[in-house]
Amino acid sequence: MVTNRNPTTKVSVKESLVQQLESMLISIKLVFSHWTYIAIAGTTTTIFWIVFNVFEQLLFFSPIVVFYLPEDAIMGFIFSNITAILLGMVVSMNVYVFEHSRGKKLNAASLFSASSISVLSSICASCSSLGILLVSTLGGAGITLSTFLSNYQTPLRIISIALLLWAYYSISSRLTRSCNIVYDKSDPDD
Repeated sequence: MVTNRNPTTKVSVKESLVQQLESMLISIKLVFSHWTYIAIAGTTTTIFWIVFNVFEQLLFFSPIVVFYLPEDAIMGFIFSNITAILLGMVVSMNVYVFEHSRGKKLNAASLFSASSISVLSSICASCSSLGILLVSTLGGAGITLSTFLSNYQTPLRIISIALLLWAYYSISSRLTRSCNIVYDKSDPDD
């Protein structure tokens, strides 16, 4: 049994998880009920989708706009799409929290924690021009970093997605922490 915030009320683990999911959905409805935050999320998602696909050499702009998805790049493409969508959501929710937390103390590290790691891990350093830049700028350390990023690209992307999900969870709990949500047992939908 997991205890709720009220020490006299006991709820099961399943009920606790359902309550957490409901509070996460409430935070999505709260933030994305405003067009401004939908536009921020859409713009951020689009920008990072383009950046990720250019670095993965799936999207080309010269001499014409071409999108090419080879069979061996499908998994990376799926990870970059998930990362771009989560980045859009997290950035938009961070902007919402930042704008509605005037006068309260905010931790700047929480605003950019998972976003920067996910961007770095989603870039294939050795298969793009970034690898050449790393090698020419950092020399032997650039070669090591480029090799590390290319060898561990998939686990790093999974870690970045997990960090973005954690960032989303922490933002949604911050948004719904002050809300008093009553879960009615007599709801006919149960």
